[in-house]
Amino acid sequence: MTAQPKTAITPEVIAAHGFKGDEYQRLLDILGREPSMTELGIFSVMWSEHCSYKSSRFWLKTLPTTGPQVIQGPGENAGVVDLGDGDCVVFKMESHNHPSYIEPFQGAATGVGGIMRDVFTMGARPVANLNALRFGDPAHPKTRHLVAGVVSGIGHYGNCTGVPTIGGETNFDAGYNGNILVNAMCVGLAKADKIFLSAAKGVGLPVVYVGSKTGRDGIHGATMASAEFDEKSDEKRPTVQVGDPFTEKLLIEACLELMATDCIIAIQDMGAAGLTSSTSEMADKGGVGIELDMNKVPQRETGMTAYEMMLSESQERMLMILRPGSEPQAEAIFKRWGLDFAVIGRTTDTGRMIIRHHGVVEADLPVDKLANSAPLYERPWVETVPPKPILPQWVKPPASILGALKTMMAHPQLASRRWIWEQYDHMVMGDTIGRPGGDAGVIRVHGTKKGIAVTCDVTPRYVFADPAMGTKQAVVETWRNLTAVGADPLAITDNMNFGNPERPEIMGQFVGSVKGMAEACIALSYPVVSGNVSLYNETQGVAIPPTPAIGGVGLIPDTAYTADIRIKAAGNLLLVIGAEQGWLGQSLFQQIIAGKLEGAPPPVNLEEELAAGGLVRGLIRQRKVEAVHDCSDGGLLVAVAEMALAGGIGVELHPYEGRLPPHAIWFGEDQGRYVLEVAPSVADDILARAKALGLAARVIGRTGGNALVLPGESALTLAVLEAAHQGWLPGYMALRAV
Repeated sequence: MTAQPKTAITPEVIAAHGFKGDEYQRLLDILGREPSMTELGIFSVMWSEHCSYKSSRFWLKTLPTTGPQVIQGPGENAGVVDLGDGDCVVFKMESHNHPSYIEPFQGAATGVGGIMRDVFTMGARPVANLNALRFGDPAHPKTRHLVAGVVSGIGHYGNCTGVPTIGGETNFDAGYNGNILVNAMCVGLAKADKIFLSAAKGVGLPVVYVGSKTGRDGIHGATMASAEFDEKSDEKRPTVQVGDPFTEKLLIEACLELMATDCIIAIQDMGAAGLTSSTSEMADKGGVGIELDMNKVPQRETGMTAYEMMLSESQERMLMILRPGSEPQAEAIFKRWGLDFAVIGRTTDTGRMIIRHHGVVEADLPVDKLANSAPLYERPWVETVPPKPILPQWVKPPASILGALKTMMAHPQLASRRWIWEQYDHMVMGDTIGRPGGDAGVIRVHGTKKGIAVTCDVTPRYVFADPAMGTKQAVVETWRNLTAVGADPLAITDNMNFGNPERPEIMGQFVGSVKGMAEACIALSYPVVSGNVSLYNETQGVAIPPTPAIGGVGLIPDTAYTADIRIKAAGNLLLVIGAEQGWLGQSLFQQIIAGKLEGAPPPVNLEEELAAGGLVRGLIRQRKVEAVHDCSDGGLLVAVAEMALAGGIGVELHPYEGRLPPHAIWFGEDQGRYVLEVAPSVADDILARAKALGLAARVIGRTGGNALVLPGESALTLAVLEAAHQGWLPGYMALRAV
């Protein structure tokens, strides 16, 4: 008989478990009886937004997820894409937003650990980490503390596990004052014929627990991640997991060693909802039942209940289904690596999850209902009406173009992130090409000529103004970043960070974002193979800016043919490819210099993106270009300045003589543009090739000297620009709260 509730299941207890509206009645209808407390806890996490995607599944199904390069799309721990020659890349991005706001060091650290487990549970060795971070206004009293904790946590976990952190982005905006975002991405390499999945197929198979012991940390983490913050958010600190990167390193090596044998039938990491999600999802995918003896679960605390063990999100744990008789071989491997190994149950033919503790049945649940019966909501939504475009001449010009550039490059929106990435080991493993700060990180596929390029991007101010166009731009920006280093873009992962979907205007942002993503991915043959949805990112009814972070992965056929943003030599020409409209709406120039942010974001022309991208990749592989950088935040002049600073070589800029205001040309954020450094001898040929493709192109300057020079203005030396660009973040982090 199932254990009876030791705590009365009152409306208050039901609400505390996150059930809303008629959801508890739905549970009663499924069970035909009142649940035990353990069963209530199990269903609460499985029906949480974080685990069930009950508000987003309807729309996520509209995304393109297949293609000739896709080996595994959404539905497993991570996506898998073919690299040719039997190699594949495994990757995913996931959020750890709420935990990182409550306890920034451990929240960010365990976010890194969790996403790495998603990758190596598929049979891949993690080879690169990235992160996308959003913090509040630098003047907000909590921001500095949160930045310090998050960056330290990411660096600690990644560095200790020996996986390089090779890229990412960090932004500051008052919209994140009450709810920061920490999105972690991991990329791994595997052999296409050695991919491990999570379906527990077969009856009478041993269910094996490996890794760290289970404690009380992280209980109800998934439920906490599915709720808004309020003035009592700090009380949720016990729901934040505690990580140990050294154990994670041992777990990686032990799992990969066992994966080289024929012992594993299925494997799943214990992430959100811990043992609950891993057991129920594995059993459901395999079409079997599962029985667990909680007395056999390795525990690091005394007196733990079945409820606590099933809901704990203690880190560095995996669940495996092994071939019968292989337990001694597997146990020997994990014991040699100093890790716990325990057979905690068996698969059955009953189709039920049965949880026993001290001989008492604490839960007896139908697996298919547990895994698949969460409500699916088609929530009401209201379309975001984009603002009207603004004309370039409506934005007041600055007193000095180069003076405005210096101001922008020193602003928190554009200042160097060196202080952050220098705390990350980006060269460990020895396969990283270059350093952070370019358009995309590049990792060699060890033992081959191939490389993989990875990047992540989104511009929330664009998405807030126009969710569809802004998300389309985010997808295309990653595609452009990959192109700029010479990679063929393959696929994306996404991390959809939004507010409360029960509010129609927030749900409208989400719907528009999905539509924009789908349109871009279809046009670019750039499918979505994995991802994460993080909703309820708001505090006391104030939502974050909609932030659909996009992680892109591409293939470089031969790493001898790549590009970076560094200007290489004096006497070369700088060309810009792509149409110029002087688009200042939602631009950083408008925000920083004009002191406002209005108008429609820049439009994206997908046909021109395809043409320009193909041209640039071809030029890189023909060694026709010395450096490449795409134009994004801040526009053309910011891109040129970043190239000059990276190479330590100045540029004599040609004055703009067209019909648009010069400041709109230099700072407009028109999409689809690349800046190329080329030898004078090939410039005319490149301009002609661009014209033949219907692309605008022109020469904008000549490299040389130690300054940015624009006729009619005082030169801006690279030393002065470098000091302004590098100074803000270290200075900010060196301050102490009064």
